[in-house]
Amino acid sequence: MHKKALVRDLLKEKQTELTAAERKLSAVLLDDQLLTGLQSITRLAELAEVSSPTIVRLARKLGFDGFSDMQDAIRDEIGARMKKPLAKLDTPGDSSDHVVSRFIQAVSGNVNRTLERLDLAEFDEVAALLSDPSHRLYLLGGRITRSNAHYFFNHLQIIRPQVTLLDSSPSAWPQSLLDMDAGAVLIVFDIRRYEKELEKLADLAVKQGATIVLFTDAWGSPIEKHARHCFRAMVEVPSSWDSTLAINFLIEALVADVQSRSSDQSAERIAALEQMIGESRIFRSN
Repeated sequence: MHKKALVRDLLKEKQTELTAAERKLSAVLLDDQLLTGLQSITRLAELAEVSSPTIVRLARKLGFDGFSDMQDAIRDEIGARMKKPLAKLDTPGDSSDHVVSRFIQAVSGNVNRTLERLDLAEFDEVAALLSDPSHRLYLLGGRITRSNAHYFFNHLQIIRPQVTLLDSSPSAWPQSLLDMDAGAVLIVFDIRRYEKELEKLADLAVKQGATIVLFTDAWGSPIEKHARHCFRAMVEVPSSWDSTLAINFLIEALVADVQSRSSDQSAERIAALEQMIGESRIFRSN
């Protein structure tokens, strides 16, 4: 049995090795965020329109001893994905160290594990995409990740034009969706507990022709099925809240790469901005 790999990831990795019936079952599990995997084997077979032996064979191909073993992993995965802040407070840990020390250890581990899983080729593709001025960029985060979206926006709109931070209210999204087409890129931040409004926005944006770049956690937001590019970051820390520092690490690395790729354009833009700041006297000169 796999101790670390997520069932969702295993299903995606093994697609080429599956039979037609197994791929059909896999699609049912993935489309419903694995929730159908909590059904009895008989009920799951009915829902997926496959045989019970097909379910057992799929479980074994994924490395599990059988269906019940895979179902236990699904149950753990869903539980971790939907863990509420108060439930995190019950997690046992060594309380002898100062909270700062425990945070440093957790955050360092998060960044290192995020980097281990980072696809550098995909990182380069996203940097090239975001540095191309022909693409209009839109950014939006959820309740916790709104600050990440705002931080990324602040840097991108200095580097290049046509960058928009979407209003947090869904009622304001239709106006922006009208302008999204094949030249638009929607950058979305969504970590557990995933927000249905963001998923709906991503769905509508893709239907308009936009490209989705998603920043999410280790378990993966449902928006993944709409995203062309996805960055998964580790978020768990000794707190009732998840940490987005690993996500911010990716943001700052992208900012550096995007600026490097658009150095001439960004230099002119920054110079013009500095002149405007001087003329407006918004900031003190000393």
